[in-house]
Amino acid sequence: MPTPSFNPKKPSQPSSFVSFFKRLLKITLLLAVGYLAYIYSADIRQELTRYVSSSIKYSKLMQQAPPEPNSLPSPIKEAHLIDTWGTARSGGRSHEGIDIFAVRHTPIYSTTPGIVRKVGTNQLGGNVVMILGPGGFSHYYAHLQDFANIQPGDWVETGDIIGYVGDSGNAKGTPPHVHYGIYTPSGAVNPFPLLAK
Repeated sequence: MPTPSFNPKKPSQPSSFVSFFKRLLKITLLLAVGYLAYIYSADIRQELTRYVSSSIKYSKLMQQAPPEPNSLPSPIKEAHLIDTWGTARSGGRSHEGIDIFAVRHTPIYSTTPGIVRKVGTNQLGGNVVMILGPGGFSHYYAHLQDFANIQPGDWVETGDIIGYVGDSGNAKGTPPHVHYGIYTPSGAVNPFPLLAK
């Protein structure tokens, strides 16, 4: 007696359309991931390059000699310089810099090459810029009316415009000027002797 043949049902195969659609979806996802990786890798490379460049410049700045007497140009061209270092200020403070008076919106120039550390505001200085210069000396510019097109991490050269004269912060209502200060790792120093007369 012949044994009956058993023909199990074959599993249903997806239609060719569904198969094509799944392949198309996989290819689209791979292309999208590849495109995003390409875009973000360029940003990452750019940031990495900027970081390495900034680190090298920082290292070179630290190795350079700090400013010597009469070696720095004035932050305001052709300004009359007066030594106001140490004069009394509100709250029992003494003046840790010098004030250089000029017409509002007069350009303020960096006195050194360096890395921009701060472009922002504080209570006393108002609009301020801080630049790390040779020998680890920080150059502080306060009471600005406006900033130039700079941001933290930027490299500036001596003579680059960093902002414009104003009366922001606790100088509001006084004649427009820039407060220029220099800070070393051990504290503030009088900038007047370092500026060329």
